[in-house]
Amino acid sequence: QVQLVESGGGLVQPGGSLRLSCAASGSIFSINAMGWYRQAPGKQRELVAVITRGGSTNYADSVKGRFTISRDNAKNTVSLQMNSLKPEDTAVYYCNAQIDTGIYHSNYWGQGTQVTVSS
Repeated sequence: QVQLVESGGGLVQPGGSLRLSCAASGSIFSINAMGWYRQAPGKQRELVAVITRGGSTNYADSVKGRFTISRDNAKNTVSLQMNSLKPEDTAVYYCNAQIDTGIYHSNYWGQGTQVTVSS
């Protein structure tokens, strides 16, 4: 059984910062790409940022220069540092990981953490 557990969401004023973290645990042989997605009310889930095992990153245009994704392969964790937050960043943020259990390879999701940017 594999689990992704997120932490770090909350309420922040515009221009503020938050750091999201996600830890993968369970029967893990290796983790390929890890990433963060978000879903605002009434909208589809969208990619925010992704990072490969080797450290290559990709960001949504809307967050480039403000958000930074990082990972610790030894600890099976991924983080998202969010700076200069805007009200339009308000959403539920989901951690995602492509995990090889040694038996099969599958895509896993965390339960989501709410980020609200408001004055």
